[in-house]
Amino acid sequence: MSPVGSRILDFRFWILDSIENRQSKIRNGFTLVELLVVLTLMGLVSALVLPAMERVLARRELRQSVLGLAAVARNLRGRALSESAVLRLVVDPSENSYEVSSGNKVAFPEQIKITGVDGGEPLGDGASQFIFFPNGSILGGEIDISGDGLSAYRIRLESLTGRVVVLEDGPA
Repeated sequence: MSPVGSRILDFRFWILDSIENRQSKIRNGFTLVELLVVLTLMGLVSALVLPAMERVLARRELRQSVLGLAAVARNLRGRALSESAVLRLVVDPSENSYEVSSGNKVAFPEQIKITGVDGGEPLGDGASQFIFFPNGSILGGEIDISGDGLSAYRIRLESLTGRVVVLEDGPA
């Protein structure tokens, strides 16, 4: 073999040998330190995210409760029109609940409070009833609802038009 041919052959073996050495140095898997760093980072992120998620869920529950009461009021107005009947919605802040004409009573979750009732017909013990007439009008008023340190909402029952409007007042 010529000296040039042996040099080329030596170079090829040198390249193959360096590739094999590199592959033997490559690790399969993670070290314990790397795993501990990742677990620590995951713990820190979850410690920051979980309280924020709880607050978001509480706001969502408050909003759903308010929208549920508004939907009940709209339903009562529609039923009063279609059935030509006088229907009632009784709101009781002392029991933190409301009741429709049919006797279905709904209590708000503990962290959601009826903070005020303005208008309607007073029934005693702080309860008021809102009357829905067959012509579409309402013995109107406003119902204030808030959550623990969350936003406050106002449900407005407009007397002449019969509209039910939900307003967000901002933080309580």
